[in-house]
Amino acid sequence: QVQLVESGGGLVQAGGSLRLSCAASGRLLNWYSLGWFRQVPGKERAFVGGIGWGDGSRYYVDAVKGRFTISRDNAKNTMYLQMNSLKPEDTAVYYCAVRRDTAASSPSLYDSWGKGTQVTVSS
Repeated sequence: QVQLVESGGGLVQAGGSLRLSCAASGRLLNWYSLGWFRQVPGKERAFVGGIGWGDGSRYYVDAVKGRFTISRDNAKNTMYLQMNSLKPEDTAVYYCAVRRDTAASSPSLYDSWGKGTQVTVSS
């Protein structure tokens, strides 16, 4: 079972940047995908974007396109989320998850989750 640990969250002013990391222990196979999700209190966990571990294909929701970039370092078994031009509405707990298939937007399709990291964007 792959275990995931997120890091890099924090408090940043609107317009600023943060880079989140998702470190995986266990083997990530080429057909796996990893996803970033975020959740605010009282709302469901929402897909932010994902990446194919083997081919690096990337997917984003419209709300973050052009501001967020997902990347991976296969040698380090780590995925990243570079977040630029942050807005107060990006405030959430950010989670990474792994799926033993291509990336998908539904949280229920993912097999393992990290515990999350808090991102707070002040106005």
